[in-house]
Amino acid sequence: MTHAPNSNAARDLAYSLHPYTNLAVHKEKGPFVITRGEGIFVYDEQDNKYLEGLAGLWCTGLGFSEKRLAEAAKKQLDVLPFSHSFAHRATVPVIELSEKLIGIAPKSLGKVYLVNSGSEAVDTAMKMVWYYHNAIGKPEKKKIISRKRAYHGVTIAAGSLTALPYAQDGWDLPIDRILHCDTPCYYRYGETGETEEEFASRLADNLDKQIQAEGPETVGGFIAEPVMGAGGVMTPPATYFEKIQKVLKKHDVLLIADEVICGFGRTGKMWGCDTYNIEPDLLTCAKQLSSAYLPIGAVMISNTLYDAFVEQSKVLGVFGTGNTYGGHPVAAAVALETLNIYEDDDILGHIAEVAPHFQKRLAELANHPLVGEARGVGLIGGIELVADKETREQYPAAAKAAPTAAEKMLGENLIVRPLPGDAIGICPPLIITKAEIDDLFDRVVRGLDAAAAALA
Repeated sequence: MTHAPNSNAARDLAYSLHPYTNLAVHKEKGPFVITRGEGIFVYDEQDNKYLEGLAGLWCTGLGFSEKRLAEAAKKQLDVLPFSHSFAHRATVPVIELSEKLIGIAPKSLGKVYLVNSGSEAVDTAMKMVWYYHNAIGKPEKKKIISRKRAYHGVTIAAGSLTALPYAQDGWDLPIDRILHCDTPCYYRYGETGETEEEFASRLADNLDKQIQAEGPETVGGFIAEPVMGAGGVMTPPATYFEKIQKVLKKHDVLLIADEVICGFGRTGKMWGCDTYNIEPDLLTCAKQLSSAYLPIGAVMISNTLYDAFVEQSKVLGVFGTGNTYGGHPVAAAVALETLNIYEDDDILGHIAEVAPHFQKRLAELANHPLVGEARGVGLIGGIELVADKETREQYPAAAKAAPTAAEKMLGENLIVRPLPGDAIGICPPLIITKAEIDDLFDRVVRGLDAAAAALA
């Protein structure tokens, strides 16, 4: 495709390197340039209007035109554009944000450590698991287990936990000390005649055997998304987390809840941990923490870990980690205002009102000839595409079923994301109304119809 000289597309092709993009295709196709946003919609260079059905990247909970967040950023920029948290320094936005986060956090957590992204939060949580076990005299207890098809970020360490081929192939990942266990997707991996509860028991038993085979004295952490997002929007089978947590406690393995996608109302409650009765030792969050208006993430830890860190810093002289922009006062001010808006506008109450309609429309998609399963909770959903609904046989990879469906939905001016396992992720801004939910799913159906014709 030829682009006009000095156009945005031409300049993008000349100078930009895009993440998660087929670079060869991009050279031919060029960029999809977004120029502005309003509510749950975004606009391209030609001022075409698109319903943003993935909230950006699972993150823009308050939509694309929340003036209170812009004003919070400007106010803080005018007062104090930067300070750091090293060597006893503090700023008011960081103090207030930390206090607010612990006030809404799962009860097992007591301290906040601020970073810049979800990947960085996961990296830091891994380091904290290692640091903790060094502090309590268990230096061999360092292996960390994630689940196959999990997504936990893309840095060297977090990318090793992300058990998806596209994030590891060609990058020499995973690194050592990283293990992977079963994917808790009942639709795809449950055995014939097996109930969800039996499936959960089998997975917990497999985890128990895996830890015993590795040596419990060598396994320090287990990380899990309450709902597996980028791996295919997979909700846990009934009793799964209850049984997994018993295994972890049996072997004294720390639980990291990765709430980067699920946190701040996405599953219908403040945390996925609240939805699935998870009691984490560490929790990572980002994305909707600031409604993605500025980069910020956090790791929250139990007081047990914090007390061990205090003792270890006496030995070593310092808690030797930190990021220049971790706890950036402007990002912290915007995050704090985001949490205030969630409270002032009763976002959880709004989700409780509209989520049943979202889930009803989602469930109806299971009747479509292309859809094997429609699954979700709260305001997050996924559909898994199949070539044969009865046998659950998938399309061959060359058919590119999910990318084809996503492209057809883009033709309906709806932005969604194709995911591994021929799934489509649907995750609109939390402010979506019932009428907009109907609009969204009407576009999904039209896109599926067009994709069915193309795949046929």
